[in-house]
Amino acid sequence: MDILSLLGIILAFVAILGGNLLEGGAVSSLFNTPAALIVIGGTLAATILQTSWPTLKRAFVQVRWVFIPPYISLEDGIGKVVDWSVKARKQGLLGLEGLAEREPEKFARKGLQLLVDGAEPSTIRNTLEVDLECREERDTESAKVYEAMGGYSPTIGIIGAVMGLIQVMTNLEDPQSLGNGIATAFVATIYGVALANLLFFPVANKLRSIVRERTRYEDMMIDGIIAIAEGENPKTIELRLRGFL
Repeated sequence: MDILSLLGIILAFVAILGGNLLEGGAVSSLFNTPAALIVIGGTLAATILQTSWPTLKRAFVQVRWVFIPPYISLEDGIGKVVDWSVKARKQGLLGLEGLAEREPEKFARKGLQLLVDGAEPSTIRNTLEVDLECREERDTESAKVYEAMGGYSPTIGIIGAVMGLIQVMTNLEDPQSLGNGIATAFVATIYGVALANLLFFPVANKLRSIVRERTRYEDMMIDGIIAIAEGENPKTIELRLRGFL
């Protein structure tokens, strides 16, 4: 669990609701069903319209990374590569076959299998880099979905505000409708701007940072696997990979 992400969400709500209370406002005044329907529904509709289903599905699945990020440890990765190099030095590349079959990481398992199959270092690098680039592009597309939502929601909030003002202008003789229209106008604007700056953009940036860290880890794994293929000394490999830290 990423405590900082959870703390950020809580602090955002506390800041908005607490500030409203300190100014003498009621918490209930910030809850408006029509405004929420306009902003949230409109933002989702615009995002769905511009995004393919596989990308949208992947984005909704990957949002959990904000609170439960994938385990990425460069230290553990370095230790793993060094162990492989020691085994390969003692038993040859074929000695890694058992490790390849038991390796839980799909990316590392593919690299080990290429080593066991006796592929040339250039072939191993090209194969793994294609995998890395395609995965990075797919994961970045997920972050772009939330960036798009952050771009749309303030504009949809303005649409909600205009709709509320239209309600006000067409019901000037009805005080109750007048109040509801004004509330929808202002609350819709708050929803649009708050969702963009307190949720959608931060989520997009968090996903991007996780993608960058994962890419750095897999770059390191590629360098380590290539070093093993070229027969480098385990100590030299360790010193080389520590440059990624």
